Amino acid sequence: MLTVTQLAKACNISRTTVLYYERVGLLKPTSRSENGYRWYGKEEVQRLQTILSYRSFGLPVKEIAPLIEPHDDIKSEQTLRNQFNALEQEIQTLRQQQKAIVMLLEQPVLLEQNMMTKERWVEIMRMAGLSEQDMTNWHIQFEKMAPEAHQDFLESLNIDSEEIERIRQKSR
Repeated sequence: MLTVTQLAKACNISRTTVLYYERVGLLKPTSRSENGYRWYGKEEVQRLQTILSYRSFGLPVKEIAPLIEPHDDIKSEQTLRNQFNALEQEIQTLRQQQKAIVMLLEQPVLLEQNMMTKERWVEIMRMAGLSEQDMTNWHIQFEKMAPEAHQDFLESLNIDSEEIERIRQKSR
């Protein structure tokens, strides 16, 4: 049996979160001691892990109860389909953001106006899902295909000449 604090630690969440799930009716302690301590058993641990799984899918707390205690499999399936569609919409939004980045890249005049810094560029690339290795490969290809344009691009990010030289050397 676990206390609220022990349960929270076991599941890597806050004690407040466990109490919130109890307050909204998703989780109930197995028992309470005379001094008011809540005690949770294996079933409650598994239930909490299920709740956390659904939360990791982005499901709102209010939509989890029917999934944990399904009385209506059609409604449960519809809840999951709705979440799937919401995630698909979010992916589409991210793809639109990627397209906006591509458009920015195709308009060097924006870069020349100092609207872009090295830090912002790296942040955008990371948000677009590029790893450090992906960014290195990007520089290698840029250097190979258009060395002067690569130089101009790096300068437009206000990178000092020594760092530009290091980046270009690494890219050759």
